[in-house]
Amino acid sequence: MTAVAGILFPAIATKAGGASIPEWYESNKIFTDAHPGFPFAANAFVTLLLSGWVETKRLMDIRNPGSQGDGSFLGVTTDFQSPKGTGYPGGRFFDPLGMSAGPKFEEYKVKEIKNGRLAMLAMVGFDAAYKATGKGPIDALVDHIQTGSSFATNGVSLPLYHP
Repeated sequence: MTAVAGILFPAIATKAGGASIPEWYESNKIFTDAHPGFPFAANAFVTLLLSGWVETKRLMDIRNPGSQGDGSFLGVTTDFQSPKGTGYPGGRFFDPLGMSAGPKFEEYKVKEIKNGRLAMLAMVGFDAAYKATGKGPIDALVDHIQTGSSFATNGVSLPLYHP
């Protein structure tokens, strides 16, 4: 969900003239050009390794509650303990606004899942729009509003269809 916001808000700011931020599909090239000694593969590997470690620890805690110790991390113990059950982070670091307490918590969990699924569909749409038009989502939307072009009329998405 933050990726969708991170794609849309800079594009809107750039389109409005308030900033000059590259499109999301250009950012990796710009970063690697500026930092040639830091390859993308190394960044991806470290990210996947660390994310995999955290998710494996969570899965192990779900399968065998309490097997991952007291929740300590670098000497911090009580701030990470979760009152909500095994496999889920808790404490003030993961819930600074206290939204996991109260009668609306189950409703919030369902909304989080639905918003996450919508964000995944948005990312598929962003990628498809870029592959079909070579434009970011805001530029594609502006183009659609100005010219009426869409996936059915751009000649790329449906190559056999010519209106």
